[in-house]
Amino acid sequence: MRVRILGVGMGPQHVTAEVAAALGGVDYVVAADKGGDDNLLAARREIAQAYGVEVVAVPDPERDRDDPVDYGRTVRDWHTARVDAYETVLRERGGTAAFLVWGDPSLYDSTIRVVEQLATRIPMEYDVLPGISAPQLLAARHRIVLHPVGRPVHVTTARRLREDIAAGQTNLAVMLGSVPDLADLEDWSIWWGANLGTASEELVAGRVGHVLPDLLAARDRARAAAGWVMDAYLLRAPA
Repeated sequence: MRVRILGVGMGPQHVTAEVAAALGGVDYVVAADKGGDDNLLAARREIAQAYGVEVVAVPDPERDRDDPVDYGRTVRDWHTARVDAYETVLRERGGTAAFLVWGDPSLYDSTIRVVEQLATRIPMEYDVLPGISAPQLLAARHRIVLHPVGRPVHVTTARRLREDIAAGQTNLAVMLGSVPDLADLEDWSIWWGANLGTASEELVAGRVGHVLPDLLAARDRARAAAGWVMDAYLLRAPA
């Protein structure tokens, strides 16, 4: 059998010609079902429907999303549970399956790792096609370059933000956000977005000390409109 890992950006408008061609040749899409009003599952259904592809929704295993003592082990256990669930579907159906990855598969997503484990259990070929990532879309929305001239950008998660700043990072693209922890960073600049590429998208930019109240209000609006919120932001120290 064959598995295709397809980056779909932030929705149907970001499906590349390469990914569209791949979708035209798959038998079905496998997608995690997180229960309730799962807007990301709905987005995957919308994309698959546009190409006449069936979606097989697989109940997503539970995981501790608060602050587990051993975060790495918690995530590895969750990945293994996903492998178990997806293996059942793939063995039953065979053929060519696709996983539609929100954003790009290379950046803070577990699908490649999960499929690597599946390939040790089931004889298969698999490939990966890229999609538009959250940092790319954030930069486009704010009409900025992610890094100053000749300088790097450090891509990290909200969980690691304070640790990375303490280590000397001064230009950070932050993903997997929760309520931003921006205390004592009032003079830093921020370019922030929530639910990028969706109808509930919100954008805020400016000096942290000036725009933080607006940012938190925008975040609340995004959650109220969509029932969920997914943040990304660029945070830069004063020059």
